[in-house]
Formats: sequence, C-alpha cells, structure tokens
Amino acid sequence: MLRKIYGIIVLVALFMVLLEVPALAVEPGEERVTLGANLTEAQIRQMYTDFNLERGKVKEIIVTIDEERAYLSGLVPDQKIGSSSISSIYIRTLEENSGINVTTNNINWCTEDIYRNALMTAGVENASVMVSAPFSVSGTAALTGIYKAYEDITGISLDQTAKEVAAEELVTTSELAETIGSDDATMLMNELKKILDETKDMTDEELRVVIINLADAQNIELTEENIQQIINLSRTLEKLDISEWGDKLSQLAETMDNAKEAGKGITSFLNGLEDFFAGVSDFFANIFGGIGKLFGS
Repeated sequence: MLRKIYGIIVLVALFMVLLEVPALAVEPGEERVTLGANLTEAQIRQMYTDFNLERGKVKEIIVTIDEERAYLSGLVPDQKIGSSSISSIYIRTLEENSGINVTTNNINWCTEDIYRNALMTAGVENASVMVSAPFSVSGTAALTGIYKAYEDITGISLDQTAKEVAAEELVTTSELAETIGSDDATMLMNELKKILDETKDMTDEELRVVIINLADAQNIELTEENIQQIINLSRTLEKLDISEWGDKLSQLAETMDNAKEAGKGITSFLNGLEDFFAGVSDFFANIFGGIGKLFGS
C-alpha cells in the first residue's frame, strides 16, 4: 500500500514539473522566413538573395494583407499599410541573453531601433531579424511577419495585448521620429519604459511634466502633439507586465550605443580616406606643377 502511495506521489510530482515546461524550448539557430503574399516570383527570389538563403532550406510562412491590417488598422494611415503584403523577414534565434538584433533593407519609415523596442514589448527574445522588401516601403507590416515566425518557432502564442501594444509603439515612435529623429524617439521611449511603474499612478498632467523634463534633459524639443502621443502610448504600455523589462531595456540601450559607436568609427574611417586621397591629389598636383614650371612654354 505504502509503495502505491509513493508511486502516486512521484507521478504527481512529474506531472507538475511537466506543466511548468513550455510547449517547445527555443533552441538557438531556429530559422524562419515570412513572405508577403503579394510578392511576385522574381521578388521572392530577390528576398532570398537579400537574406543570403537558398529557398527550401528554411521553413517559409506567408503573411497576407488582412493579417497585417489586424494589428495596424486604425493606427496608421491606409497609404502606409497599402493594399498588398510586401514586407518580408528572416528570423534566427540566438543564444540566451543575446538580445534582439535587427537589420533592414528598403525600409523607409521604421528604423532598426524602433523595431527592436517594439519586439521587446511584444515579448520576442534572443533573435536576429532582417526586414526587407523588393522596393522602398514603410515596413510597418513586417511586425506581423515577425510575430508569426516567432510563434511558429516557439510553439507558443505571444500575448495578444502585448502584440497590439507593440504595434502601436512601432507606429507612434516612427511618427515621433519624423519630428525629432529616430535616436531621440527611441531613447525617449526607453526612458519612459523604465518608469512605467511610477507613471501609471500619475495624472496626465503630472505625466506631461515628466515627459517634458525627460526631453529637456536630452535637448529634445517636443510639440504638444508629440507630448500627447507619448502620453497615450504610455497609458497603453502601462497595461503590460513590465516587471522583467529592466535587463531588456539595458540590452537595447547597449545595442543602440554600440551601433552609434560603430557608425562614428565608419564615419571617421571614411573621413580619413577622404583626407588621404586629398593629400595624394595635392602631392601629384605639386609634382606636375613643378614639372610644368621647368618645361613650361
């Protein structure tokens, strides 16, 4: 009898452990491609070239315009969504604590930093993402493709509210970027995310003062429309569980800083090349100028 009881206890313990294990563990190196449903065959080949992949080697998922509108309708003007599904993405999962890396091609509205922020809000973790299109597009629709691909990899649906909030964040930050620039817009949203546990207890007027102070500290000029956009988004973000955002926000800030430093390094290198070739040009000009004086008519 006692042996039977012990057996039941062991089975119950094992069952409880299994309940705590996610449906599918996310292993690094998992890959997916999502393609806009309205791409031509030639454009699909171009997408695979952009992703440096051979078609058939990675699982392919199709995203329709109706799926895109499910998250974006009412958030962005119809002309930015368009009437066809074009934006495509390639995603690969990374090692734990790798953060989110995003690169873009032919995306003219959403920046890499804005994508990173929105994906963090949606619950995407440890992933490298490339967003591409065969011609210049806004890139708002790519978010839906990332959701579908990530959920297919993990076997777990992202929180629906988080996905909707992330779509709103992507749009609002992109609109802010048109006025104050992408770096400032992204940085401002990061700073606000750090204090959402405080702002949720503030009135709109108190939150307005906080936003103005944050902007002033970074020498950012905001219009009244900008401020109201940020207030509205903050109220939406406050609906989410922000308890685990601390480390993720630090990773995002570090990624942004590294990207800026890399950009400075490239600019410095290019400026050095320009100075070098200018010096070479002056050198030969002096030589041939001297020869001209010796043999001039």
